[in-house]
Amino acid sequence: MSEVEHLISVQDEVGETPIWAPDQQAMYWIDLEGSAVHRYEPLTGDRKDWSLDAAVTALARRASGGWILATKTGLAFWDQQGAATEFIVDPTADRQEIRFNDTVVDKQGRLIAGTANVQDFGAPDGVLHRLDPDLSLHQIDDGYAVSNGMGFSPDGRILYVTDMFHNQIVALDYDTEAGTIGNKRIFAEIPADTGLPDGLTVDAEGFVWSAHWAGARVTRYDPDGTVERQIPVPVTNATCLGFGGADMNELYITTAWFFMSEDERKAQPRAGDVFRIKTDVVGLVEPQFAG
Repeated sequence: MSEVEHLISVQDEVGETPIWAPDQQAMYWIDLEGSAVHRYEPLTGDRKDWSLDAAVTALARRASGGWILATKTGLAFWDQQGAATEFIVDPTADRQEIRFNDTVVDKQGRLIAGTANVQDFGAPDGVLHRLDPDLSLHQIDDGYAVSNGMGFSPDGRILYVTDMFHNQIVALDYDTEAGTIGNKRIFAEIPADTGLPDGLTVDAEGFVWSAHWAGARVTRYDPDGTVERQIPVPVTNATCLGFGGADMNELYITTAWFFMSEDERKAQPRAGDVFRIKTDVVGLVEPQFAG
């Protein structure tokens, strides 16, 4: 495994959700506080940025082309042609303190989207919704103090969800036919002195990777929840991570400077940039939303 490489100077306030597009050999990610989507081609170094008309919090590829987004004002489609997004649904419209946060797509092409109470991060008001390809929305779980990074086991039968301000990652059995969950249990408890668990991804061996907000590291857990390795990141807030590259063995790590003081930003001028590690394992290409 290589050392952590400083890859892209972008200065995102809260960089999030790196997603690899294999047909383009490009990595996409967002700035959650900047309403921005970024695209980077590792082979050429080319980068493109979009400023959207909705405050995007997560994104996933769409099988018919373009993207499906979680935003602060609901779920939406985006076709990459400009700033405009196409609204789908917002079940939290009557509660301004609740918004969508992170997403993942199951192997059947359904979107799982979590919410958070942004006025009280510790409130267990976060829920999980499932958006089916026919655009019907179904609540499948609740009780999260900021539902954050999510990922599926390689067989699609276990859903891992970061319960951020409860300092834990939970595992849920996932019915691949019905799209329902059961047997919710704690997968990993994150010690307070290592920060808060944030973004999450699962590699081809079924190991779970988690980024630590205020913890300056990423952790790889084996499938029973035991820490397999920890890798230091040279900024305090590691926010999310995702595999990409031609061989799917490059781990991209987004970071943030949100909540940092002016002095802290001066001490960490690369906070908000993107980092990369060439690993000794491979990741999985994230499924595409079928709607």
